[in-house]
Amino acid sequence: MEFLQSVLDFFLHLDRHLADIINEYGTLTYAILFLIIFVETGLIVMPLLPGDSLLFAAGALAASTGALDVKLMIPLLILAALMGDNVNYFVGKFLGNQIKMRERILFFKREYITETENFYQKHGGKTVIMARFIPIVRTIAPFVAGAGSMNYTKYIGYCVAGAILWVVGVTMLGYLFGNLPIIKNNFELVIFGIIGLSIAPIIFQYLKTKLRRVTA
Repeated sequence: MEFLQSVLDFFLHLDRHLADIINEYGTLTYAILFLIIFVETGLIVMPLLPGDSLLFAAGALAASTGALDVKLMIPLLILAALMGDNVNYFVGKFLGNQIKMRERILFFKREYITETENFYQKHGGKTVIMARFIPIVRTIAPFVAGAGSMNYTKYIGYCVAGAILWVVGVTMLGYLFGNLPIIKNNFELVIFGIIGLSIAPIIFQYLKTKLRRVTA
């Protein structure tokens, strides 16, 4: 319980904790941010790291303190996201056939691959871009793209576009608006809002699927 409270506190007060990290580690903060973004996007077992809110908080601190250089931070974190996606994609490609031959590996069922392949065929590579803005999904999507039938040449173009839009978009939102008094004084609510907006598509899709099964 104490561990969960610590995790929740870290999520909700990212601005304070990130400021403490900057004060303690200085320029090594860039490496810490790089590692968090890489792990969230690259390791299929670590989908719950605070990617969106971390980028927002980093952008806000870059504007308010000058301790982080947004011109350096943004390209670095784009690289972290791309490296994570590529690791995830090729791990998925390696394990894809094994998942298809078995009922499941870890929490991946064979039907997940089939459903995702159909989804990619229906909506195209833009799915990779959309997934970037949804927690958990942005961790799982590259793995499933590799395990499925998406060609790497096609995948990497959408992957680059998604990483740029995500890192630049969310970081610059924090940079431009994170230090407004109403946001600084209500940072917890802002984090809840970011999380809520991020998971809304998952909830919507879940309810839509449930409703379809009930009415079928």
